[in-house]
Amino acid sequence: MQFVQVNGVSLHHQIIGGPGNKPVIVFINSLGTDFRIWRDVIVRLAGSYPLLTYDKRGHGLSDVGQAPYSIEDHVDDLIGVLEHLKVRDAVICGLSVGGLIAQGLYARRPDLVKALILCDTAHKIGTADMWAARISAIEQTGLSGIVDGVMERWFTPSFRENDPAFPGYRNMMLRQPVEGYTGTCAAIRDADFTEATKRIAVPTLCVVGDQDGATPPELVLSLAKLVPGARYEVIQGAGHIPCVEQPEILTTLIEAFLAPIISGEPAHG
Repeated sequence: MQFVQVNGVSLHHQIIGGPGNKPVIVFINSLGTDFRIWRDVIVRLAGSYPLLTYDKRGHGLSDVGQAPYSIEDHVDDLIGVLEHLKVRDAVICGLSVGGLIAQGLYARRPDLVKALILCDTAHKIGTADMWAARISAIEQTGLSGIVDGVMERWFTPSFRENDPAFPGYRNMMLRQPVEGYTGTCAAIRDADFTEATKRIAVPTLCVVGDQDGATPPELVLSLAKLVPGARYEVIQGAGHIPCVEQPEILTTLIEAFLAPIISGEPAHG
């Protein structure tokens, strides 16, 4: 296992080497998950690109640190990881809150970003009242009191009813640190990249599952319309975490998006 100390926390990460002439693809996980959600995408990309995954603070094997967080805390952590590993001009692929972190990284350090893949996310997610209610519910009942409602937004009925992996992803959420979960809820609550997103000037792909109950297609489309020249794709048969439900399709979209960027041809427009 690999760990790096940044900003007073130890962050768990994984580096998989790849061709030196290709940009590093950095994967950022969603609220209540760890970097294992990207496994089935990573195994399809391994060898074609250098890959970096990490557990953001308060998740997985990373330290919780001082919660609640701001989205800038998560951005600072990612900057610290990239600088420690001497990664620049990376493709940043963020899911849900990971997409907010990706937008925040570009706003702060565009020199670190070659392209963005914003997956099942938005420029602003939810309302202050919604996140306050979520935090309050967790304080009263723990993650077990909200997990089934969250699973309905994360995954399609077919996956929840038929896929033997489903209980594992439910367990993944239940086993995240409560303080890290609620701390990141606060970060999402206060994050708003509506104006910053209009200034994104790198190739951007916005992707969403057709049955996403957390950041539905119309919300992700509104994000895509804000980003100059962004591509927008809907993945059929997926909820909020298409890297779990439809990894082959998501990988194909990522490869098709990156191919002209690598070759130097226009990627969008």
